[in-house]
Amino acid sequence: MYIIKQLRRKKNISQSELGKEIGVSLRTIQLYERKDANIPIKNLTKIAEYFGLTIAEMYMHEVNDMGEAYTNKQPFTKHGSVFYPLEHGKYLVMAPLVLMEWHKKYLASLKDEKVQNPFQGGFIVDFLADEPHRIFEISGDSMNDGSSEAIPNKAFVLGLEIKKEHLARDKETHWNQSYVLVCADRIICKQLTGYEKATKSFRCHNLNTSPEYQDFELPLTEVLQVFKVVKKQL
Repeated sequence: MYIIKQLRRKKNISQSELGKEIGVSLRTIQLYERKDANIPIKNLTKIAEYFGLTIAEMYMHEVNDMGEAYTNKQPFTKHGSVFYPLEHGKYLVMAPLVLMEWHKKYLASLKDEKVQNPFQGGFIVDFLADEPHRIFEISGDSMNDGSSEAIPNKAFVLGLEIKKEHLARDKETHWNQSYVLVCADRIICKQLTGYEKATKSFRCHNLNTSPEYQDFELPLTEVLQVFKVVKKQL
């Protein structure tokens, strides 16, 4: 992001000094300062906090400073996410972020234990949906086959909630896509290939073909929430 270079210069620190502050190399900071840099959410959060900003504020500085005017429309909140209108019909969505360390607490929050999630992450989207957004940090490499569809360990995905009953109607357009499945005891990411009406189960497919990753059926009753993966960040 170009704004990182500007903020760093205003604070009069070098790239290597910033790297030490957030725990990355000089080369990594050099990559982060490119306009279209793909920065992991954890590190982007550290950078924003170091400069006393939120991620949303950093994005707003970025689009303004690069000459891509921010619209006069006000940000708005929907299903716990904050949407910042940008030019050309795009939005910056700041959605609740479920880190791996917070998987169990997220499950607890679904049981009305009033666990507050302190984390948010940001993605640029080019459409608005009525369903809630959530960002999940993925655990494990079962969905990592090295292809463009891969979702490796520690990747972040933006999920759009889909009612599990809607998926159970077995429409062809639902299948062979990646989903985050929030179950009673775990949160997993799988490709869904279909719904077995006889057993009332989803067919879950792993992209990774290693022997330890076997496809399986997941009963509908074990699924609490389903989120269709609409974007990812490695």
